[in-house]
Amino acid sequence: MKIPFVNLHARVREAGPELHACFTRLIERGQFILGEQVASFEDEFARAMGARYAVAVANGTDAIELSLRAENIPTGSNQVLTTPLTASFTALAILAAGSKPQFADIDPETLLLDPSDAGNRLTKKTGAILPVHLYGQPCDLRRFASLARVADQSLIQDACQAHGAQLGDKPFTSFSKCVAYSFYPTKNLGCLGDGGAILTNSATVSGRLKMLRDGGRRGSHISRIAGVNSRLDEIQATFLRAFLPRLTGWTEERRRLAHIYEEQLSDCPGIQIVRHRPGSVYHLFPIRARRRERLRKHLAERGIGTAVHYPVPLHLQPAFRECGLKRGDLPHAEKACREVLSLPLWTGMTEGDVGEIADSVRTFSRE
Repeated sequence: MKIPFVNLHARVREAGPELHACFTRLIERGQFILGEQVASFEDEFARAMGARYAVAVANGTDAIELSLRAENIPTGSNQVLTTPLTASFTALAILAAGSKPQFADIDPETLLLDPSDAGNRLTKKTGAILPVHLYGQPCDLRRFASLARVADQSLIQDACQAHGAQLGDKPFTSFSKCVAYSFYPTKNLGCLGDGGAILTNSATVSGRLKMLRDGGRRGSHISRIAGVNSRLDEIQATFLRAFLPRLTGWTEERRRLAHIYEEQLSDCPGIQIVRHRPGSVYHLFPIRARRRERLRKHLAERGIGTAVHYPVPLHLQPAFRECGLKRGDLPHAEKACREVLSLPLWTGMTEGDVGEIADSVRTFSRE
């Protein structure tokens, strides 16, 4: 039996009736940009995540970029400190916002940005700190908020993989003005195309973000500030409105399956389970394997799909060579990129699927 790395069919089938109803209403209304569906989704998403406002944009990269632009980072302090272990879009958004990415090493157990190393690398040129809630697990926001406050810097959060995650009983917007999300189809809350949003508790920031996403305009054809064209379209908003009420149930399903993985893989020689912090929503289930590529081949031969998140740390990628770091400067991130492997984890998977995958990993481990 083949088990793909990701399968979205169950999610779409489950939400079918609501999708049809929302889509029919959209067609009847006939407004396809910044209409009723987007406005309703913004209200619903903000409430679900414990925030006052949501501003929907075209994708997660734009959500990060516009969050940075809304902070008005001074030109003389235009570096943004983030993790080297994330999708390249995090750093590309920093460049798009007119800043330069700066990197600190990760915690070798959680693979999240290490607050201690980040604190040691802050300089007068650092204008903002951008932790990433990687794999769906919350960063140590209290420490990052403290770092930003002491250094008089902005704190922006990349929560593109962490829909529904909180730090204890506090929503992410309790710790920074802007929290960026992606609705790429494979996310825990994804649409059927590209999409993104920014959460904030500030009415002022929300208003500025709405201008930035729509060419710097405010309900007219006059650009009051230098904005961009980054609007979530109405069709994707209908999908998100149908999926959002199911997010809590889907998250619990992910947690249940992830705990089975953890139980069955806890004692495999050569395999290390990445430690997830409390509150994780398990967007991905990564493990570390000393012989990763051989394990990938072993699983592929048995019809099991896998992925690598991520194969090359950002400070060693050509697009970000100006960060000034070389191989060996961030050893924990570099080692993780050689070992990390994501196993299948998606809505609709069965306990039998997880058992089969875990058994195949154990077989490889014994061999």
